[in-house]
Amino acid sequence: MQLLAVACLSLAAKMEEIDVPISHDLQVVESKFVFEARTIQRMELLVLSALRWRMQAVTPFTFIDSFLLMINDDQTNLKTSILRSSHLIVTTAKGIDSLEYRPSEVAAAVAISVAGEAKTLDNEKAISMLIQHVHLVKERVAKCVNLIHDMTLMSGTPMKEASGVAQSGTQSPIGVLDAGCFSYKSEETTVGSCVNSFHSSSDSKRRKLNRPCEVGL
Repeated sequence: MQLLAVACLSLAAKMEEIDVPISHDLQVVESKFVFEARTIQRMELLVLSALRWRMQAVTPFTFIDSFLLMINDDQTNLKTSILRSSHLIVTTAKGIDSLEYRPSEVAAAVAISVAGEAKTLDNEKAISMLIQHVHLVKERVAKCVNLIHDMTLMSGTPMKEASGVAQSGTQSPIGVLDAGCFSYKSEETTVGSCVNSFHSSSDSKRRKLNRPCEVGL
């Protein structure tokens, strides 16, 4: 029971915190048992297996760095391109239409869109450069590029503004989501409720972690 509680606390810390505490700090000082890190890790894997959680799912972020390097030239600021790409990926994930595309296709479309906004490459040339190195369907990538273009027009967020928002808070997964929420604007008002609800959810999780755990096996 104690090992299970420590493993669950360790998993929660890894998902919520930027700097994860060491295993010894997660355990009560005067507890009956003090577990080694590898023992806790084995229990973590058992918990994840029982819950069928995939902690390393493939997302567009898996590919975006490589795709940007493939189509990036010396005149483009790579850091700015990565920040803008992060914003576009989060924005695209909000639309249900993006679910029909694979993560690699979304990443390719985002990289092409960023290159187009920076006026370094036209879409056709960027797509041709990518499909030379990666197995992608040209028509699907082009369709996803059009989807991202439409969603960008709907959000009404210029490239420079979006990059500034992303740069201000991308040090953690929460920061990436916050950047997407803050930069999304409707025609009349800024939608900020998603940021508040996300932080409220995080605070609620932390309060639950502070309560005594009652786990039955």
